[in-house]
Amino acid sequence: MTRLPTPDGPAFEIDERHPPIRTRRVSFDWSGTPLHWIPGDPVATHIINSFHLVLPEGEKWFIQCVKDARPHIRDPRLLEEIKGFIGQEMVHARSHQGVLDQILEANGIDVSRITGPAGQGNADRARQMAELKARSPRRWRWRLRFELAAVASIEHYTAVLGQWIMDNDRLDKAGVDPTMLDLLRWHGAEEVEHRSVVFDVYRAVGGRYPMRVAAWLVSLSFLYWALIGGSLYLLRQDPTIKGRVTLPRVYRAYRRSVRKGHVPGVFRLLLGEAPVYLRPSHHPSQVCSTPRALEYLMHSPAARQAGYTPY
Repeated sequence: MTRLPTPDGPAFEIDERHPPIRTRRVSFDWSGTPLHWIPGDPVATHIINSFHLVLPEGEKWFIQCVKDARPHIRDPRLLEEIKGFIGQEMVHARSHQGVLDQILEANGIDVSRITGPAGQGNADRARQMAELKARSPRRWRWRLRFELAAVASIEHYTAVLGQWIMDNDRLDKAGVDPTMLDLLRWHGAEEVEHRSVVFDVYRAVGGRYPMRVAAWLVSLSFLYWALIGGSLYLLRQDPTIKGRVTLPRVYRAYRRSVRKGHVPGVFRLLLGEAPVYLRPSHHPSQVCSTPRALEYLMHSPAARQAGYTPY
């Protein structure tokens, strides 16, 4: 147990493995946020924007996977954590949709070529799972376990990225738009807070190590596609960028952004985390810091405006 002081009250205890998970109904005003919200660095901006592209529908998929598994969970504490996880992910999806609508599309970037198929994919998945459950419950359980394993591996990376963005003061020094920085850090802090939930749901429904490895490989491929494909798509759609957008040029700009601390070395990070996540004894509570996440949430402008208190 870790004791975390509050700014206005007594210290409270945090269970690193199973912290209480609360839904903070935050909102963000994007009226003053520019398209290139990392000043002078459109490549770093759009690398991070590539997450905005996939997160609204991605979060909805995460939620549906956990909802499908919920009737098979017996642990009351895990059921309570599932409730908090679903609430947080719903707010995440809504908040990132606001970025798509009020920043990207408002500046002439058409996101529908990616968000449209993603939304259709969720609808197709719901229909396929309903048909599969009626036809072959055993195959339905296998597919659900595999999807939960894939979500658990993605949740590992979102937690690690969340820890990075909370700890990275070079973004403040670079003059990053404060509203966007709060969105990213608030989201990252909640990813750290609920990082164990899907992993524990996967194990509770009978998930085993070999499937966790296979699903990690699939998830890694998706994350690389989302980062590379999404970034190039946004840069080529950006009406302010002059000249041809090519992969070598973008890669050189990306390396400069990494050196400045504007983005993490994401490609090294994705593979570098493999020994951590693929360790057979791994549990998400062994990585990242819940006290650090809650410390940020106590000071987050959006969380404070939503009336969040830590106890």
